[in-house]
Amino acid sequence: MRGWASWIYRALVWKERQRASAAQDDPAAAKKSAGSHLETGRRGEQLAYWYLRQAGYRVIARNQRLGGGSGELDLIGWDGPVLAFVEVKCRTSDVAGPPEAALKRAQQKRIIRGAHEFMRRKIKAQPNYRFDIASVFWNQENGFQVRLIKDAFKDRS
Repeated sequence: MRGWASWIYRALVWKERQRASAAQDDPAAAKKSAGSHLETGRRGEQLAYWYLRQAGYRVIARNQRLGGGSGELDLIGWDGPVLAFVEVKCRTSDVAGPPEAALKRAQQKRIIRGAHEFMRRKIKAQPNYRFDIASVFWNQENGFQVRLIKDAFKDRS
């Protein structure tokens, strides 16, 4: 399955390079090439999903809303024996810092609550788990790029 996921990920990266290349000729088009806020998030999550798959994650859920003020869990998957809750953060520029800087403590707490609720509802035994961030950022030459930050924050509850 990794071979197929690697192929799809490479195809998405190629598409992003094409967008970036077209935008280089027209600096005003660069922002438009990155897309609207919602489009940026959708493309970022899609790229992150395939990045994780080609990295060996077995993704079991996407965009999980569990209620109770827990917000949304972007991606959930097994990285070997560890259940990873992956928050996807996207940015189209580095003006406000790297994408992962947008994850504040309040959102971390919501993600942690959501993870506990997900495990309570869906996972029989208490697994080893962690919280990762897929940092997706716009690069003028290559389009969107993904950087995975494993164990990005801790469950302090």
